Amino acid sequence: MAEGKLTVVAYIKAKPGKEEAVREELMGLVGPTRDEPPCINYDLHRSKDDPALFMFYENWESKADLDKHLETPHLNAFKAKAGDLLAEPLKVELFEMISEADRQ
Repeated sequence: MAEGKLTVVAYIKAKPGKEEAVREELMGLVGPTRDEPPCINYDLHRSKDDPALFMFYENWESKADLDKHLETPHLNAFKAKAGDLLAEPLKVELFEMISEADRQ
């Protein structure tokens, strides 16, 4: 199977009392990431039931493009602060679209 577009779902859980700081840090990733040419979309969500739980829904042109994103200065800066802000390690899941594969 040829490498194609990749969907990422990333879950971020803030430490108690750090919810707004995490929100601000994550919002700061949106603009620079959306400016990366292989980024199709990069959307931040917050749980309606748990204000400490955030989720990124992302689509990339390829896994190689995602790997490049993971080494960008803005993401590395966030990773450096994560230990002070996050209650648990990020949970990242990768998906490939299968419903549209037959249309191509």
